[in-house]
Amino acid sequence: MSRLADYFVIVGYDHEKERSGISSGMILQRFPEKDWSDTPFIEGIEWFCQPQGWALSTDRQEPRFFVSVLTDIDANRHYCACMCFNETVSITPSKPVDEEEEPVDGSHALVRSIPAITHHSIMYAPKCLVLVSRLDYIETFRNCLGIIYTVYIENIAVPLETLVGNILGCIQVPPPGGPQVRFSIGAGDRQALQPPISPSLPVSQASVSLLFQQLGIRNVLVLFCAIMTEHKILFHSKSYNRLTEGCRALTALMYPFRYSHVYIPLLPAALVEVLSTPTPFIMGVHSSLRTEVAELMDVIVADLDGGSITVPDGVSLPLLPEPLLSTTQEALSLVLQPELSCADHAFPPLAIRAPQAAMLDKEIRAVFMRTFAQLLQGYRSCLTLIRIHPRPVITFHKAAFLGERSLIDCDFTTRVLDCMFFNGFVAERGPPWRPCDVWDELYSNLPELLRLEAQDSRLLLGHIQELATQLYTNENPNPQSYAQKILVPPDGAFARIHQPPLPPINSGQVQAIIDEGLAKNNLKSRLSSLRPIQPRIVPMGPHISNIHDNRNIVSNSARRLEVLKNCITCIFENKISDARKTFPAVLRALKSKAARLALCMELAQHVIGNKAMLEHQQFDLVVRLMNCALQDDSSVDEHGVAAALLPLATAFCRKLCTGVIQFAYTCIQEHPVWQNQQFWEAAFYQDVQKDVKSLYLPRADSAAAGAATAAGGSRLATDLILSPTSPRDSKDFMWRDRRSVISRVQEPSALEIAAEQMRIWTSIEPEKQKELVTSEESTMYSQAIHYANRMVYLLIPLDIGARSHRQDNNMEDERASNSITNSVAESDSADAESGFEEQDPGETGTTVIRMVSRFVDKVCTEGGVSSEHIRCLHQMVPGVVHMHIETLEAVHRESKRLPPIQKPKILTPSMLPGEEATMEGLRVYLLPDGREESTAGLLGGPPLLPAEGAIFLTNYRVIFKGTPCDPFACEQLVVRSFPVTSLTKEKRVAVQYLAHLDQWLQEGLQLRSCTFQLIKVAFDEEVTADNIEMFRKLVHRIRHPPHIFHHFAFTGQVMVSQTPLHKSKEKNATLKGFAKKTLLKTARKAGFKQKTSSKRQKYVLPNMGVNNSSKYMTSPGRMSLPPTDDLSHEDDLSDDFETGPPSIIVPPVSTDAKTLERLSERSYVRDWQRLGICGSSTSPSTSRQRAEQFRLTSVNALYMMCRSYPALLVMPANVTDESVRRFCRCYRQGRIPGVTWRHPRTHALLLRGAGHHGKSVMGMLKSHPAAPSASTETTSSIEQERYLSALVAATPLASVRQGSAWGMSDSSLSIDSLLLAADDHLVGVGGTLTPEVARRSNPFNKAMGTLGVFPRSSGGKGPKNFGRWGSLKDRRHNSQASLSNINQPRGNVRHSADSDSGVDSVHTFQRAALYILGEKAHMKGVRMESAPKTEFIPVEYYDVRHTKAAFKKLMRACIPSSPNIEPEQSFHKLIENSEWLQQLCNIMQLSGAVVDLLDVQGSSVAICLEDGWDVTAQVSSVAQLCLDPHYRTLDGFRVLIEKEWIGFGHRFSHRSNFNANSQASGFAPTFMQFLDVVQQIQKQFPLAFEFNEYYLRFLAYHSVSCRFRTFLFDCELERVESGVAAVEDKRGSLTSHHKGVDTGSDEEGVYPGGRHAGQYQGANLGQSVFDYIEKQNARSPLFFNFLYTPDFEHPVLRPQSHLPCLEVWQYYLDEQLAHGPSYDLEVIQLDSQQEEEAEAADGISKSSRKIVTLGYDGISRNVPDAFSHLLEEIHRLETELGHLPQKWKVLWDKLELPTTDSLTRHASFSTALVRSHGRLLHKRSTLEILMRGKMVGAAEAAHVYSHPHRFERYNYTTPTYCDLCTNVLWGPVKMGMRCMDCGYSCHEKCTESVPKNCTKYKAVADGATSQTLTRNAGDNGSINSSNQQYYEQFSSNVAENRTHEGYLYKRGALLKGWKQRWFVLDSIKHQLRYYDAMEDSHCKGYIDLAEVMSVTQASPAPGPPKKTDDKSFFDLRTSRRTYNFCAGDACTAQEWIEKLQACLQ
Repeated sequence: MSRLADYFVIVGYDHEKERSGISSGMILQRFPEKDWSDTPFIEGIEWFCQPQGWALSTDRQEPRFFVSVLTDIDANRHYCACMCFNETVSITPSKPVDEEEEPVDGSHALVRSIPAITHHSIMYAPKCLVLVSRLDYIETFRNCLGIIYTVYIENIAVPLETLVGNILGCIQVPPPGGPQVRFSIGAGDRQALQPPISPSLPVSQASVSLLFQQLGIRNVLVLFCAIMTEHKILFHSKSYNRLTEGCRALTALMYPFRYSHVYIPLLPAALVEVLSTPTPFIMGVHSSLRTEVAELMDVIVADLDGGSITVPDGVSLPLLPEPLLSTTQEALSLVLQPELSCADHAFPPLAIRAPQAAMLDKEIRAVFMRTFAQLLQGYRSCLTLIRIHPRPVITFHKAAFLGERSLIDCDFTTRVLDCMFFNGFVAERGPPWRPCDVWDELYSNLPELLRLEAQDSRLLLGHIQELATQLYTNENPNPQSYAQKILVPPDGAFARIHQPPLPPINSGQVQAIIDEGLAKNNLKSRLSSLRPIQPRIVPMGPHISNIHDNRNIVSNSARRLEVLKNCITCIFENKISDARKTFPAVLRALKSKAARLALCMELAQHVIGNKAMLEHQQFDLVVRLMNCALQDDSSVDEHGVAAALLPLATAFCRKLCTGVIQFAYTCIQEHPVWQNQQFWEAAFYQDVQKDVKSLYLPRADSAAAGAATAAGGSRLATDLILSPTSPRDSKDFMWRDRRSVISRVQEPSALEIAAEQMRIWTSIEPEKQKELVTSEESTMYSQAIHYANRMVYLLIPLDIGARSHRQDNNMEDERASNSITNSVAESDSADAESGFEEQDPGETGTTVIRMVSRFVDKVCTEGGVSSEHIRCLHQMVPGVVHMHIETLEAVHRESKRLPPIQKPKILTPSMLPGEEATMEGLRVYLLPDGREESTAGLLGGPPLLPAEGAIFLTNYRVIFKGTPCDPFACEQLVVRSFPVTSLTKEKRVAVQYLAHLDQWLQEGLQLRSCTFQLIKVAFDEEVTADNIEMFRKLVHRIRHPPHIFHHFAFTGQVMVSQTPLHKSKEKNATLKGFAKKTLLKTARKAGFKQKTSSKRQKYVLPNMGVNNSSKYMTSPGRMSLPPTDDLSHEDDLSDDFETGPPSIIVPPVSTDAKTLERLSERSYVRDWQRLGICGSSTSPSTSRQRAEQFRLTSVNALYMMCRSYPALLVMPANVTDESVRRFCRCYRQGRIPGVTWRHPRTHALLLRGAGHHGKSVMGMLKSHPAAPSASTETTSSIEQERYLSALVAATPLASVRQGSAWGMSDSSLSIDSLLLAADDHLVGVGGTLTPEVARRSNPFNKAMGTLGVFPRSSGGKGPKNFGRWGSLKDRRHNSQASLSNINQPRGNVRHSADSDSGVDSVHTFQRAALYILGEKAHMKGVRMESAPKTEFIPVEYYDVRHTKAAFKKLMRACIPSSPNIEPEQSFHKLIENSEWLQQLCNIMQLSGAVVDLLDVQGSSVAICLEDGWDVTAQVSSVAQLCLDPHYRTLDGFRVLIEKEWIGFGHRFSHRSNFNANSQASGFAPTFMQFLDVVQQIQKQFPLAFEFNEYYLRFLAYHSVSCRFRTFLFDCELERVESGVAAVEDKRGSLTSHHKGVDTGSDEEGVYPGGRHAGQYQGANLGQSVFDYIEKQNARSPLFFNFLYTPDFEHPVLRPQSHLPCLEVWQYYLDEQLAHGPSYDLEVIQLDSQQEEEAEAADGISKSSRKIVTLGYDGISRNVPDAFSHLLEEIHRLETELGHLPQKWKVLWDKLELPTTDSLTRHASFSTALVRSHGRLLHKRSTLEILMRGKMVGAAEAAHVYSHPHRFERYNYTTPTYCDLCTNVLWGPVKMGMRCMDCGYSCHEKCTESVPKNCTKYKAVADGATSQTLTRNAGDNGSINSSNQQYYEQFSSNVAENRTHEGYLYKRGALLKGWKQRWFVLDSIKHQLRYYDAMEDSHCKGYIDLAEVMSVTQASPAPGPPKKTDDKSFFDLRTSRRTYNFCAGDACTAQEWIEKLQACLQ
């Protein structure tokens, strides 16, 4: 029984300390005045009586009641119930403000300020009555205080002393479980008080339901998680009671945990700084203080009145783990929102369950109790018992719990287990013998309840209510209520004016009543009637291993365990090779925890006694297994693997030499688990529990154990007898029982033993008790000794001796960080006795000593080991460390002497002839990368990687060759290689632990090649850092050799001994030949002297002035190449052909006939002859005799006009060489548009060249060698115009009839619809700008565009080709913004607007004879007057930088360096992001446009993009490939490449980074991109190509491999300089059937290039890839496409370029690990030969079965197609029969084609439809390109007329294509949307995105897009296009009123240049519009006449147009600016002025 209240206190206002109405409280009286002996009085109570501070108020306030909670030093709570009321006081005026003293403690700042009082006035002072109690009966306190107040205020005749005395002395309250108490305090009242039934259950009345009502479900859950994870929580409210209730509710939810941190439900304002305490807390403050607490960074604030909580950003708050969180939320919703379940019912129930608040409160608590019971399922299985007597000590195995419940990653659970109150929970609920409560019942029954609920979810609510009823009954056990009688004052009593002050209470009287009351209540007799709750065995609940969490069921096959068992058996039976074979499988099996535990058990069985001595190899394997098991576990050891391995680590050992034994622990120290103190404690406690258990077990089965323990000696025996496989007991694992390590009866668990012992403890006699206590203590002690030793073993590294000698004791951080400890070890006395003080254990040693001492301290104090023993332990530790360090020295020394384990021998790779290793192979491991094929992943192949072998570097390749590390999986060889020159990125990788090697490899290297190979290796330990460094340096040296001749193509060629040519031998005797030969030799040996004047390294022979007349001018021997000017650029955009012409002017020499003859044998000239462009006679002079249109010109024979062009070019016959020399400088690098192909039917020409320079700074700076320096810009542009006119004249289309242009039957696409769709972006972006703004920006762009040619050192980032920047990528992918597109309204990129050089292209759709595809920036390049039929189309393309970026991303997608798990980074996503396919699409579209223009329209096309050598080459080649079937043959394709890429120059060496100075610029695969496009076309037209896809791969590979000379040089000039051209010309001059025969005629000794090409150098000039292919093709059909059937009726291919039609080329993805890439054929042949020889040697007859693995074998080689197979068979059979085998091609050509009759496809309706649709799409994309180009200028005019379409639904009867997305509109629905005005058709879903540019004109022909399809009876289906589409110029002038019109010159606003424009004065619209030309339909801008102020004649302005009159100038002033105009003559000017003035009036 206990007192109802301990103290009664009256607290009043302290008038002494008052300052301006604010003061503090003071205790006026307290009873009893002496402290109780058991409960001292709490100081500082006055703070809590007025939490907002003590202050006078001007108005009366109602009496208030609230409860503060205080906590004393023993953590007991004291409840202070306060009743506050006012008393009247009279006040004198306070001092003036300035005289006030400063408040002492600054506390008034926190309280609301009171106005200064100025005259005598009545004020109200607060007074409080306080009851202080340890009991929580708040209602009773409220009643008692209320009665006292009523008695005082109503003046009732009851002395207050009686009331106070009775409360303090006479009312005794029974403890929980006791009866109801009924009492009166003596004022005629009747009261009842009911203690709860259970002491452990919190009492919450209705506070929990109130909290949910205030904050809502989610917020309370967040607060609940915050309190469970020890966060700081602060409530604020305007009500004190709400704060107290809120805090009480939150702590009630924690049950069965008790809140043990700071708990202050009402924090007084004066103590607000307590909130910054570092410990967790729950506090409440009044809302008036909420601004004070706003800036707390780590406090979660809950606003009870507003219902919100704020969690600061810095707080990480884990929530309950799923699915617990969801189930809790759902259950709460079920309880709190019962109406939710039937809210949607059609007939809602009339009554919905609405329990009263107190009951609802209990239901909510029941939900949280269930949540905890679920979270903690199985916790009792993880209790570890370390002492039973005198009192049980129990710890909790956290790691085991988290591991078994798979909560190791659950932040919430981990934090809860680490909380202080969890320790309290274990201490309180751990003991197995104690009284139980609701929680224990719930915990053990919950699994059953959950099972039932899973079957029937309706039971859930019932179960919650059952539990709630138990909780409710606990608080209200008495069903019948008792009518209380309480006195209360009448309403408004507090406001009476005359109110007596509270009289003082006589303390003597009170004391007397208290004493009397105590004497009367004889407590003893009362208490005896109460029976305490009886202790019992606590129910265990389900065992943790039986709780199946469905989330993580790992299927663990017995098969794996079997493999493991066999492997271990093999090891111990010393069958090492068998063990090694199964090893990889075992390592894989160890990924599962069951296998790891089984491993520990299996190993334990092989330990007999306490040591197991092993052989070296056995030891190695056992250690590897142990390492692997530990590797896969975490440092927490949640599965108990490390604990199970501990005894084994000290058991397994091997003998190094006499007296030196190495134990397994020295080899497994690397793992972080050993640094984890918690692990050691848990393992220790587990072992102690085992020993304690064995003390109390029936002695029979553990006599040995007992003896062992007592002695503390041979510990190991007991370890192994009793070692469970995990922290749980042995019975936890069923399989363990089955295997029964030691057959034992089901024995009681430690907790059961403890329960029994605790039950009988009282009945044991004291001596026996003492004996038990001592034996338990000594058990603990001996285990502690044992563990201290184990820790030392595992923490001190093997090489400690070596480390300390090196004096670099940098211990691992973890160890060092553990050094904060306060153990005895630091004290001298302890250390002094160890006898080792003379030795310094070094830093490592000290750290270990500290860690072990700290461990000993912790576990011994917890387990109650005597202090004497603890001291002994502390003295022992340093000695153990010293001794151990000494033993280790010997072990370390000896272990180093062991012979190393045999590593597999290094296999040398097969090499090409001429390839030689530059470095010995370094032993490495090839690691798996992100590709799945090589690892045995999802695809189920053999795990090829990781592989062990070596990496080799040769002068050609980087090669890895080795065998898989997993010999059990496969025994193949693994080869990965790539040419050194294709290396794009090399980076170091830090390699982690490799489980399969059981090794930590420090250094790794990752090499990525543009042949799509990735070699990621880790170097073996034997490879030194210097070796690695040397390897990297060598790679770089070979990657970027000093000179082109050092590439493998030249150095690797084997000298082939030829039959000596006698004639040339004699020739050699001449001085010249000899000199040349010597020079060459010495130069080559010396590594080539470089020319100083030039930036590029050239090899120049000094002039040997002999014999100048007869030899050829291209020889450097004759013509010393002039030094180039310094305008060559080093950056990656402008390319390395020196731009400037040579500065030494050499007069043009008439090139001699012999040279020309030789030159005209070059393949491109032969091709022109085939096309009939130039006659077949060789010299240009003779060809002039016939009236031909074209001639071959040798203007560039010396490469003076253009360094990068071929020597011979085709020119229109009437263009002179002089003229060419003049206008070549209009083009970048002098690359003029040269004719490269002519259409055989339409005779349209295809030209290619560079972009146009225009009149540029460059043009002015540049003096031209041929032209006199006085020649001005004009001549060159006039010459250029002449050239263009000549081209137009040469195009037959110039005189074509109208209808035939697009008049093919399939051209049924309405152009206007295209015009509209062509560029909606333009209208959107540029269209909104005024023409004014748009025009102003132009001059800026022009200036920028021309500045690009200055030399720059910005490393390639300078703004070079502006045209590209305004191009495609601007609008679609803003990947790189640049100066020019910031300023540029994107719609208007037409520079011609302000350029002198010509009038703009017109916007009407006339058919032109010549289309120039150029960049927007160069639209000024063409004058229309002089070349009327020319059309300049600005097109968009991706520039080199984009290609580089895209290629980088493509490589990352195709050869990722590590597997990517993020869904965002999937392969297809990465491919899409790389934009590679978009670029292919763009090239195909441009080429398609060229094809259509040449083929369908018959116009010539000139492609003038960038410098004319990247995109230009791609587009031109692809177009020719589509147009001319010749190029689709093997020979033709060669010619195409030799012409377009080699002849016309492409910077191979720069783009592929071959030369050292291009290193920084990155790899740009322009040529590979072209091959990719060809491959895409080949996929779509498989019958059209003579070569197969392997041919393209072969070229792609060798274009970067440098094995052949073909792709090493940038242009013909370089080939001539290096002498390669000479060799090739020689080859070309022989007709094809003599190629094999070497003719030794007189002339052949010296070749152009002046090199002597006898047997000396011939071999060294490398080989052409095409010659090689030709040879191979003669041998086997490797490159041949068997499906090739040329279709001469439809020679033109029209591929689809839409993204969905494109595929990722297999070249990027395929890999063959058997031989490495299959493009070096000789290597594969060598490999196969070696295999065959090996088989022959072994005498194995090889079975004809093969296993072909994707990613390992070359599929096409191992599984050839039927044709190759049959041809091979025939060859084999012929050889066997002794016939001379025929060449395969001969055989193939002999085959008869089957009669074509059966093959004719019956052209069905659908085929026709498909074919025409294909053509349509193709044509459509062409038109789109043209229109987009046209719209560039038209854009800003378009917005003047832009008008939205008026769509209506329309039924299409025929298939029609949507004009927006090009898909069919015709379908089952047959509905679409069609514009009423212009007939634009589209899907309904597309209408949103249609550009708003309805023309309001009817389409030229209304249904132009639709096709009428008729079925004729006669044929299967034909398509008649409903009408032919003409390119009609639709009038631009509809609905315009023209008052006056004509050409005027207008002066530009910015650069003041004069431009001619067509002006229209429109009096209706009241504007003056101007156009580029009369034919234009879109105006360039307009002047609003409303703004015009005056029109006056003006004085002549500077720089006027030619032929103008001084009188022809006039000005037009508007409010914004003045326009200057100039007319053709004075009268025109006058007429304009008059017309304008007339309009203005």
